Amino acid sequence: MRYLSNAFVQFFNFIHQGVMSLIPNQNISYGITIILVTVIIRLIILPLNLKQMKSSIIMNEVQPELQKIQNKYKNDPQKAQEKMMKLYKENGVNPLGGCLPMLIQWPIFIALYYVFNNLQGINGVHFLWIQDLAKRDIILALLSGITTYYSGILMMPAGDSAQAKNTTTMNIAMSGFMVFISWSLKSALVLYWVVNNLIQIAQTLVIKRFSGNKNHQ
Repeated sequence: MRYLSNAFVQFFNFIHQGVMSLIPNQNISYGITIILVTVIIRLIILPLNLKQMKSSIIMNEVQPELQKIQNKYKNDPQKAQEKMMKLYKENGVNPLGGCLPMLIQWPIFIALYYVFNNLQGINGVHFLWIQDLAKRDIILALLSGITTYYSGILMMPAGDSAQAKNTTTMNIAMSGFMVFISWSLKSALVLYWVVNNLIQIAQTLVIKRFSGNKNHQ
């Protein structure tokens, strides 16, 4: 993790130097750099992220069939599992396919936590409404929770199934947790998370629209 964190420090400084050559004002250059770094990271993990989103969308679409299988074979869990795995295979979906992108993002988040805790240059730097990128900001903290919640809503299974209700509860809990965590972190890191969520939301909307058009053809 130390090696990854040091690599991110060098990467961030490299991008910031490039931005500074075009925008010497640090109050702008640091914020722009954080946004650019977020976009670059999202582009790197884009193939995995697209695969995860497509898998999640298909999982939501087959929920009614899964519910039927669970009800039909509620007294035979082994048969139910067999039928569900067959349904997954027929639709080309991996029920664990959404885990990898999330697992990748957390080490990145932790590495960036190290980066912004060791970048002395952000002290006193303000960007947009944020008074100091090295301090916490209540608006950013709330945006962190709101964007996390909305991103989760877009991938929720439809209907009033038990899974949909559980997913809603988990989404609310996760969003509240992110507000709590974000209020204790430097604004620079929370800005990364908010921009990351906004990109995720945009990607999800595009994929769902494309998937919907494809299904209607």
